[in-house]
Amino acid sequence: MNHVSLIGRLTKDPSITYTQGAEPMCIARYTLAVDRIGKKQEGQNADFISCVAFKNHAEFAEKYLRQGTKMAVEGRIQTGS
Repeated sequence: MNHVSLIGRLTKDPSITYTQGAEPMCIARYTLAVDRIGKKQEGQNADFISCVAFKNHAEFAEKYLRQGTKMAVEGRIQTGS
């Protein structure tokens, strides 16, 4: 089962694009900074997760999300090159 829940803050405003075609689809890309749990270490203490949202979720991101906004994300993890 591939299910993940993350809570963090946006590193910058979402990047919004629309697909070409008869029915354009909204796509939002953003990076979520998620704090690590545990001891405070020198240097980086957060993980930066790249996220992609489609259709209604992307339109919501375009309208309401800005840099520094705290948000929760649920979905699946997919890695690639």
